[in-house]
Amino acid sequence: MFDMVIIYSTPTCVYCNSLKEYLTSKNIPFEDIDVSENEKELEKMVAISGQMGVPVVEIEGNVVIGFDKEKIDELLKLT
Repeated sequence: MFDMVIIYSTPTCVYCNSLKEYLTSKNIPFEDIDVSENEKELEKMVAISGQMGVPVVEIEGNVVIGFDKEKIDELLKLT
């Protein structure tokens, strides 16, 4: 199982919600960080991803921008 799956998201982001539903359906635990409420975490997200758009997913130190299902499945070894 993976120790570190972090999602940087906002409550109104459709792709963020789809991503969280997807991970939940696969029984993958994750930490959800609402960057609309937390400026420090927003700055961290921009630092690791180089962009302001959400979702940004960090899996064991690997950064995935957007709900890139193939890349996420590969990193989580779901394929």
